[in-house]
Amino acid sequence: MFAELTLAHPYLMGFIKFAILATIGELCAIRILSGQWKSPVGLIYRTLVWGVLGMGIVLMFEIFSGGVASAIAKGLLPTGSGFAQQFMKAFFISAIMNLSFAPVFMAFHRFTDTCIDVACGEGVGYGGVNPSAVLARIDWQGFIGFVVLKTVPFFWIPAHTVTFLLPPEYRVLVAASLSIALGAILAYAKRKKTAAQ
Repeated sequence: MFAELTLAHPYLMGFIKFAILATIGELCAIRILSGQWKSPVGLIYRTLVWGVLGMGIVLMFEIFSGGVASAIAKGLLPTGSGFAQQFMKAFFISAIMNLSFAPVFMAFHRFTDTCIDVACGEGVGYGGVNPSAVLARIDWQGFIGFVVLKTVPFFWIPAHTVTFLLPPEYRVLVAASLSIALGAILAYAKRKKTAAQ
C-alpha cells in the first residue's frame, strides 16, 4: 500500500514523509541539546516548511536521477557493469545533487527557520520579518564550514549513495529518515562547540 501510494501521489507522500520524519529530527536535536523534550517556536510552521521541502525533494530526486542516467547513456560519466554500474550511478546522482542543489536547499531552509524564529520567537509576526535582518542573523561561517564542507562530503554523499541504490518508491522515505540522523549530528556538533566555548 505504501509503494502504491508513493507512486500514485508522489508529492503528497513526499510532503507527509518529510513533515513527520524531519520534524522528529528537529525534536530529537532539541532533546540532545537541552536534555529535555521541548517544542521549538513555530512548530506547525516548521512542519509545513519541511513538508513543502519534501515535495521539492521528490522532484529533485527525479531530475538528478534522470540527468545522471542520460549522461551515462551518452558516455559522459564512467560506469562499470553489474553492481559496480549501479553503485557508480547512485554515487554520481548523490554527488552531483549534493554538490549543486543541496547547499542551496540547506541555505533556504536555514533562512526559513530563522524567519520562523523571528516571527514566532520575537512576536513580530510574519509581516514584521525583515529579510535583510534575517540573513544577517544566520551563522554563515558555521553553515559553510560545518554544514556544507563537512556534512555534504562525509554524511550526505555516502548516505544518498545508499539511498539511490534502493527502489525509487523508498528513496524519499529514506531521505526523510536521514533528517533524524542529521538532526542528531548537528545537535552533537553544536553541543560540542558550546562546551568548548
